[in-house]
Amino acid sequence: MNMNLKALLVDDEINILRNLQIVIPWEKHGIEVVGLAHNGVKALEMVQEHQPDLVLSDIRMPLMDGIGFLEKVSQLDKDIQVILLTGFQEFEYARSALKFGAKDYILKPINYEELEAIVVRIATEIREKRKAELDEQKKWSRVKHLAYEKFLFDILLDYTNVSTRHFFEDDNSLEETEFTLLLIDLDNYSQLSRKWSEKERKLENFAVRNVLQDALGPYQLLYSVLQTREGEWCVLIRQLQATVFNRDEVYSWSDTLQNAVKQNVKLTVSVGIYPEHLSVLKLAEAYKKLQRSLQLSPNVEQILMLEETNPNRNELNNSLWELVEGIVSSLKRRDKARMEATFEKLNESLRAISEHSYLRVEQILHFLILHLIREMREISIISDEEERALWANLERSVGVKDLLATIHQLINDCMNAGMNRKPSELLMMNAKEYISKNLSNDFGVEEIADHLGISCSYFSLLFKQHFSETFLEYLTRQRIELSKSLLRMSDKSITQIGKQVGYAERRYFTRVFFKFTGKTPSEYREQILSE
Repeated sequence: MNMNLKALLVDDEINILRNLQIVIPWEKHGIEVVGLAHNGVKALEMVQEHQPDLVLSDIRMPLMDGIGFLEKVSQLDKDIQVILLTGFQEFEYARSALKFGAKDYILKPINYEELEAIVVRIATEIREKRKAELDEQKKWSRVKHLAYEKFLFDILLDYTNVSTRHFFEDDNSLEETEFTLLLIDLDNYSQLSRKWSEKERKLENFAVRNVLQDALGPYQLLYSVLQTREGEWCVLIRQLQATVFNRDEVYSWSDTLQNAVKQNVKLTVSVGIYPEHLSVLKLAEAYKKLQRSLQLSPNVEQILMLEETNPNRNELNNSLWELVEGIVSSLKRRDKARMEATFEKLNESLRAISEHSYLRVEQILHFLILHLIREMREISIISDEEERALWANLERSVGVKDLLATIHQLINDCMNAGMNRKPSELLMMNAKEYISKNLSNDFGVEEIADHLGISCSYFSLLFKQHFSETFLEYLTRQRIELSKSLLRMSDKSITQIGKQVGYAERRYFTRVFFKFTGKTPSEYREQILSE
């Protein structure tokens, strides 16, 4: 932000006016003199024209004196600081003017050193106030942005009911807003992520999200990138109501996203496109349809328009998928009775399938197990050891019966693990997931406690008990570890990497990085490159 200030000088004595302009080193103090006026009437015109931050005005002037000018300025609802210049005989008059809004006053003959000190002091106060207001605006903007994305995330995953009485940050109601929905899925993610550690998974997911966040910048679109689970993101592009769905345009966006991930992260993604703009009320259903289509498609690095699938041909796929979704939902809610009932329905559906359909059912079940693995990992309900055992079973499975047994074992193990977890442990698992997904955002205890629906003090207590360090210590360590990986693997600038891990100012990022590593980011990168 430009912190230069503007000053207006007002006095009916030409020599004093010239001295005010010349003697005080305005430029040195970051202040530009934008006008000279000989009376209050002319000064008021210049205030309207130049919007000064600071005015030095004599009290005794023709047409409109300093007090009259001060009263008029106070009625303009503008943040202008006025210093009055007065002779000794108007001393008490000048003092009384302070209650009309004058910031300070100085007696004539003017002591220019004293006046310069007053100008510097008031200019500093103006800048500090302006910076505080800007910081508050940025903080409020970030809070609104996080709330907006949290709202969209909850809508996508069907965690909340939508009321059209909600409003977005630009005061457009939900009824007046539509979205283009793109679903981005890392190809073969379940198999690919098997060889990654938790730290590597976190880094890859973080890197892809940042690439997606930047990729559509040249199109000048209003959009949000929401990670719905590991290896999967929704891109929601805001549209004006009644905007025509342009296929070529949406394919171009999808192609740009694919190429950006491939070039920057060296991974391939598939993109699912919903074939029409959506109101917020339809997002959850559309997301599930896109997810289902991508997960059950054997192709990779594809751009799939949803309507290109044949609903009749996929009737079996959809029926089995809905049953598996019911199982996942039951596990998330720890509803064992519902889970068992849904699993029995899955068994019944499979028993009703004819002999010649079994090969297709094996393929569908294989895809469903991969989907289930990702969902279980997303809600942290499956351990690394359990996942390794599951993959071993999956590799040995040779038919529908074996695959069904694998699913049965998985959901029973996960249900038992979920039922045995304490509410506080589940809260901290959600906290860990929230931190991982929001490392690049500026957030604190208030935001994450609100996300979990608990008080800040209770959150801080649980966090320290669970992780053996404070929230800030944990968050900072996660950001620094991520920045170290980005410094090794990326050619982005120190400033860019700092912003990616939640530090808007390079100087502060460097100081925090040095505290944790004993090196500046530049020194760390140079050391890595020299090894």
